[in-house]
Amino acid sequence: MRCNLLKPLVLGILVSSLFAAQSSVPERQVRGAVITSARDPKVSIQLPDAVQYVGADRWILYHIADCELHAFVEADAQKNVQRLYWIQFEGYVPSKPELAHTYDSPRHAQIGGWDFYVDTWVRAANDKTMPGSDREHIESLIRSKGYKMPPGMMDARLVHLLDAKKRKELMIIYSEDLAGTGFTATELKKNGKHYGPWLSIEQGLIERAKAKILLEQTSKP
Repeated sequence: MRCNLLKPLVLGILVSSLFAAQSSVPERQVRGAVITSARDPKVSIQLPDAVQYVGADRWILYHIADCELHAFVEADAQKNVQRLYWIQFEGYVPSKPELAHTYDSPRHAQIGGWDFYVDTWVRAANDKTMPGSDREHIESLIRSKGYKMPPGMMDARLVHLLDAKKRKELMIIYSEDLAGTGFTATELKKNGKHYGPWLSIEQGLIERAKAKILLEQTSKP
């Protein structure tokens, strides 16, 4: 009798373990500078030939979203990162049907016929990173492969929501070393002493992101 009662419990544990293992394996394929996704969405993303593929990570973000990220960089011979291409596929887990993304940026960009929300910011290397965040995951991945981030970077985030439910997204973050601007992250942040020039610097950053990232739909999402 006790054996019969234990069987469903053991089976449940095995199924849960198998699901957890499967959800930790990246699904998207990378060949050279191209990443191909077979679902959510079906798309091929072409990056510049100069990129170096750092690797991938997949986990359940904050216990609410299946998150898969891929990191590509352009770096010098000493592995100092000059540009970062952060590609992320994310969707809320079925057990959280009430959740939806709430992006509200008034700025948008068209890439490959899809609409993307656009946000920008600057960030110092010693800025606080939220524990367990996707940023913590990608920074850990980059460091684990011996790459070094610059003292400051400027980021352009592009987010495409797959459908009206707004539960799944394709996020692309394009980042550049701030050294070329002649300013530090602190100076360019809002209320920083050189925030004024940022308004024109960020526009150039957005345009370069749009030019460097080629997106081809393999079918409608």
